[in-house]
Amino acid sequence: MLVPVIVRNRVVSSASRLLLALALVAGAQSAFAGAALAVEPENDGSTKAISPPVSQPVKGAGEGQAKPGGGGGNPTRGFDISYPQCNLAYPANPAFGIVGVNGGRVFSVNPCLASQIAWGGGAATELYVNTGNPGPALSSFWPNGQTTPRVCSATNPDTADCAFDYGFNAARHSYETAAAAYLSLGLAASPSAARWWLDVETSNSWRTATALNVAALQGELAYLRDVAGVTRIGFYSTQLQWNEITGGTLTFAAYPSWVAGGVTLKGAQDRCKRPAFTGGSVVLAQYFFSGFDANVRC
Repeated sequence: MLVPVIVRNRVVSSASRLLLALALVAGAQSAFAGAALAVEPENDGSTKAISPPVSQPVKGAGEGQAKPGGGGGNPTRGFDISYPQCNLAYPANPAFGIVGVNGGRVFSVNPCLASQIAWGGGAATELYVNTGNPGPALSSFWPNGQTTPRVCSATNPDTADCAFDYGFNAARHSYETAAAAYLSLGLAASPSAARWWLDVETSNSWRTATALNVAALQGELAYLRDVAGVTRIGFYSTQLQWNEITGGTLTFAAYPSWVAGGVTLKGAQDRCKRPAFTGGSVVLAQYFFSGFDANVRC
């Protein structure tokens, strides 16, 4: 029997993010997280790099131009950007940059990934990927009949093993997408050396059976860690969303948390002091600055 699904795919404009953040503070905290946004259609799963539009960094309020980690601006303020910024100017002077590999949904591609990786400092750029578990009834990418890394029976495709394979395949698609962007930039390094974040938000599609969602995240982690060789992996979410999607699992307690929901720098710093939703440590907190998603290291 199919388990019902949570489908909360939304398109949230950059202009509306501040209003959403204020709503979070007013008591709806964590209903939306700012790093990744959902889009309606799935693409065909292609890992072909898409030529990015031209987009240049601009000066933030009271800040001068500089390369990531260079002079000018706040030496501790990082930014995360993705496909919503493709046709806009990127934030200036990031102490560090985090870039979304996908176009807001699993098996989609950020069309200006390469230019944003260049903005974030090339191989020093951290990467985040959308995660989800729509189930066999809703996904054209469901691994019906797949036999590795786990067996997903075509006659019984709604299992934890199938969810694991779905997450595994999604991570492979994301990694290959990043590798294509690295190649287009002529970077000698491998994306495996970057820090990767698994974005866990209710704005993507998930099951009401949280054990299946945990299995999908385990599949994502397994590919990045065991196949791609990524050694620095963490999770992006809020406690409320983590609880709804995973049931508050401590399965990933060995991995750090990047916490969303801060409206101001002080709000982000306060979140650094709270327990991590993974059960591990909070190493990064997000807030809003000059129309962008900014981040502070904890």
